[in-house]
Parts: sequence; C-alpha cells; structure tokens
Amino acid sequence: MRILVAEDEPKTGTYLQQGLVEAGFSVDRVVTGTDALHQAFGDNYDLLILDVMMPGLDGWEVIRMVRAAGKAVPVLFLTARDGVDDRVKGLELGADDYLVKPFAFSELLARVRSLLRRGNSSPQQKHHKDQ
Repeated sequence: MRILVAEDEPKTGTYLQQGLVEAGFSVDRVVTGTDALHQAFGDNYDLLILDVMMPGLDGWEVIRMVRAAGKAVPVLFLTARDGVDDRVKGLELGADDYLVKPFAFSELLARVRSLLRRGNSSPQQKHHKDQ
C-alpha cells in the first residue's frame, strides 16, 4: 500500500515516514502543498496524509483540488489546528479523517489501517489493484 505524507516539519515527517515503513507501507514524503498536489496527481496512492499549514499550497487547497479532479483517494488530515471549525472544514472539504497533533503513533496507525480497509472498496482502488 502506497501512502503520501505531506508534512513540512522535518522531525514529524521523518517520524511518520519511518513508522509507516516499519508497519509495512511504501511511503513518499513531501514538504510543500504544491509538491503534495503534483505527487497526488502524478502517482496512484492508497492514502494521503496531509498537514494543513504547509509552504506553497495549504492542505485545504490540496484537498480541494484533489476532490475537484474527482480523485477518491482517502485523505487523513494530521495537523495542530485543533478547533472544531478546522475539523469541520477539513471533513467538509472531503477529508476522511482528522487527527490533531500531538498524536500517538498507535492511534495514527489504527486510523490509517481503517481508512485503507474502507478505501479498498472504492472504484479508484479497484482500478489501481487491477493494473
């Protein structure tokens, strides 16, 4: 399973990438929203993990463009923005889950696995598997 992590904080990005690789996932990491958008459109990912506040495009804009293009890839926001309005905004823009920093890696991993289980039934995932 391929995961794209878009996180501009180096320590958090490395921690996420390392932990997800150790859990058996293939992980690409980018540090800007612009790079996240290019990667999301250029490759088939099973999950996107997006920070909200990133250089270039923010996570809100990335998910807006991904959803506008009809991509059904599951998206998990991982961000320090913990207000109810922020969580509602992320979910209404099309995120499948929203986790606030700081977080326990075990919870993140459980959410990732849950999203991937649900994502396996989407048409995009079926097409990806058939390739």
